[in-house]
Amino acid sequence: MENLTVNPENYKILVVDDIATNILLLKAILGRAKYRIVTATGGREALEKVESESPDLILLDIMMPDMNGYEVIERLKADERFCRIPVIFLSALHDSENIVKGFKMGASDYVSKPFNHEELITRVAHHMFIAEAQRVIVRQNEELQATLASRDKMYSVIAHDLRSPIGSLKMLFNTLLDSLDAERVGAGNLDMLRMGNDIAEDTFSLLDNLLKWTKCQTGRMHTVYQDVDLAEVVLFSSKISESVARTKGIVVEYDIPAPIHVRCDVDMVKTIVRNLLSNAIKYSPEGGGKIIVSTAETPTHAVVRVRDFGVGIKPEDLNKVLDPAMYFTTYGTGKEEGSGLGLQLCLDLVHRNGGEMTVESVYGEGATFSFTIAKSPADERPASAGEPV
Repeated sequence: MENLTVNPENYKILVVDDIATNILLLKAILGRAKYRIVTATGGREALEKVESESPDLILLDIMMPDMNGYEVIERLKADERFCRIPVIFLSALHDSENIVKGFKMGASDYVSKPFNHEELITRVAHHMFIAEAQRVIVRQNEELQATLASRDKMYSVIAHDLRSPIGSLKMLFNTLLDSLDAERVGAGNLDMLRMGNDIAEDTFSLLDNLLKWTKCQTGRMHTVYQDVDLAEVVLFSSKISESVARTKGIVVEYDIPAPIHVRCDVDMVKTIVRNLLSNAIKYSPEGGGKIIVSTAETPTHAVVRVRDFGVGIKPEDLNKVLDPAMYFTTYGTGKEEGSGLGLQLCLDLVHRNGGEMTVESVYGEGATFSFTIAKSPADERPASAGEPV
């Protein structure tokens, strides 16, 4: 933006004044500065010229017989096609009341007659620079949006096309590990199977998160509410991850005392639980580790907690973990890498279900991630006292 240059020959100025000598003078001044000039001698003609000529800036007199400048700018600002064209009032009405009125109606600047030639050119050049800067911003924003749309589409295609074969590979590894032991295949081969299983699990989770994150970013993620027992959904989702925990020697325990009936998007809740359990496994020590999945409820929300007894989170990093502007991640206890995408996705999915997510941790002692789910969607709940209906 610092190198932005304005070539006057590329800009068209509409001069509107009912006095011919004023138009001639303005044409001469602006013409010497290399601007292209079109003229109108009244308000109605000015509106016609705006339609036909699409000027980049308008120099507008106020006192005109057929339609004054205030009426002209009012029409322009009410039209989506022309409301962004900068308008500079040129008038002998230089009292503060008329100047303030002009600015309130949307004028970009105000020059009193008789005007100083150099001042006029400077003001025109200034507003042309602003107009050009706005065009550059609009153009760059359009290019950025197109780039982001292409990127998100590419992510979606990649995640969708790879998710199915990786999912099949994941199930194959799970089956092999459940049916084989070190005596049958050898300790070395079993370790390689576990490594392959970990890679397949991590890759599948990443692709699944990427696909859902892309849908969130592009507005294609729709919340489908169902009446369910959240305790049952959490238990089912956790059981799926138990095989991964077992390969790392980690035990998953449950504190789910009673059913909790909610109206939520089941698939989103499963994704949240899967991601939180995956993180808990990732940061738990191999062999002898423990994870506790628990549920509770308040009058309006269900509460789900996933607690691990692993490495925990450093105090200086605690605020970064759930920061929507960051994709914070660290290596797991087995040097597992992460993208930080899972927690960002969880935050979005929790909010879509009327809840919040929090984290508590003591470094070296583990972490507890908690999230709430509204028992009924906000647009279906009766308003409480003081809540707008």
